[in-house]
Amino acid sequence: MAAVTAAQPRSSKTESYVDNKRKEDIRQANIKAARAVADAVRTSLGPKGMDKMISTANGEVIITNDGATISNKMEVLQPAAKMLVDLSKSQDSAAGDGTTTVVVIASALLKQCLTLLSNGIHPTVISDSLHKASIKAVDVLTAMAVPLELSDRESLIKSASTSLNSKVVSQYSTLLAPLAVDSVLSVVDPAKPDMVDLRDIKIVKKLGGTVDDTQLVKGLVFDKKVSHAAGGPTRMENAKIAVIQFQISPPKTDIEQSIVVSDYTQMDRILKEERNYILGMIKKIKATGCNVLLIQKSILRDAVTDLSLHYLAKAKIMVVKDVEREDIEFITKTLNCLPIANIEHFRVEKLGHADLVEEVSLGDGKIVKVTGIKDMGRTTTVLVRGSNQLVLDEAERSLHDALCVVRCLVSKRFLIAGGGAPEIELSRQLGAWSKVLHGMEGYCVRSFAEALEVIPYTLAENAGLNPIAIVTELRNRHAQGEINAGINVRKGQITNILEENVVQPLLVSTSAITLATECVRMILKIDDIVNVR
Repeated sequence: MAAVTAAQPRSSKTESYVDNKRKEDIRQANIKAARAVADAVRTSLGPKGMDKMISTANGEVIITNDGATISNKMEVLQPAAKMLVDLSKSQDSAAGDGTTTVVVIASALLKQCLTLLSNGIHPTVISDSLHKASIKAVDVLTAMAVPLELSDRESLIKSASTSLNSKVVSQYSTLLAPLAVDSVLSVVDPAKPDMVDLRDIKIVKKLGGTVDDTQLVKGLVFDKKVSHAAGGPTRMENAKIAVIQFQISPPKTDIEQSIVVSDYTQMDRILKEERNYILGMIKKIKATGCNVLLIQKSILRDAVTDLSLHYLAKAKIMVVKDVEREDIEFITKTLNCLPIANIEHFRVEKLGHADLVEEVSLGDGKIVKVTGIKDMGRTTTVLVRGSNQLVLDEAERSLHDALCVVRCLVSKRFLIAGGGAPEIELSRQLGAWSKVLHGMEGYCVRSFAEALEVIPYTLAENAGLNPIAIVTELRNRHAQGEINAGINVRKGQITNILEENVVQPLLVSTSAITLATECVRMILKIDDIVNVR
């Protein structure tokens, strides 16, 4: 009997040992997979970061150093690695910028977690300590931040420039940064001053020219030409614009069927009826004084036929066809008009008014510009130009990041230094705080503080500087009380980064730290992967 009881604890010990081993293996595999994703993105951090060339399965090539785009295009199969891709997406939707930073911070935290786990600290203890440290980090960052007024256009431009400086189109930041600031400020609604909907800023890409030719248009731009198959007008002053969602073409039968007409007189009757039907519609349109038609793309039948275009041209009505369905809301908001779904509802009060609608030649194509809109809604259009498709796409992505940075400053009006300064300051203050804490908690917070040094280290490394010397010097400066000392990658030395105009919104930094911590805590808590077939 005694022998049996002695054997029992040993067997349970063995079982728990095997179990833990599997859990440790899964944790390590998850952390390694997640860090592999981060290592792919890491070299693109900062103004001197490298660019990635992404080749998709259908032969499309993308050149970018936007963390969210790189992560998005990766075909990641491991579930924990997918979490890092989603982390980058979350940062993109929350702040718009700092998508590379958030992945790099998460990777550094995971590396520290591996060390803590191998020292025998329980994952739950690490997780709770990281949560505490991230809350403290947000408080420290908020204390460092400089308040900002929206009237201070110069500071807004500086932060937009900082975002653009790490992009492929960084040489055009002097043009794109003011453009981003002006476009966001023009769509801010005084009734809701903290909210900016970026859908109110439409980016239209047109191949040809250089990024220098990018312009802000107070009005509408259509990347299509006017339908002048029948010699209709291509320029219209004092335009009365209708956005229609019905077809100006003869009706079809409701179901797929063919009608056989054997008699010529009946054939003439059909054609005559078609003409009368179209003429009746155009007379109703003309009666309201409408002289510009924007016709929504139709999938059921042709939105316009050659015959209807001929009659519209005779009536001196300008036609822009194939307007995309998703653009209708933006167009009606801009023109301050209503979309018309049926010819019977065609009223004068549903029309929009503009001083000029004209077709403009641009590069090798043409665009339609609507300017001088009366009672224009709070929207704006940016016409982006580029010498090739790669530059054009990257210019659009960079401009989107700059717009997001200005949006962050509108919703949370605080600026913070860039260049690795906030991370080193956080590392220093959290390191000091960890000495006050007791037990394992202090140990975990110290690891969190060390992990944050990865940002200045990577910035220096990507700029070709000596990272160890730079980070040591940076720590020294911060210990002496220079909280805004950061890495100036252009000069290759440490300077007061606020004076160098390298600033970013507080929201970008706080969001990066909270999101990265949240993701790492989630990966830590996973101890098994169950595949369901």
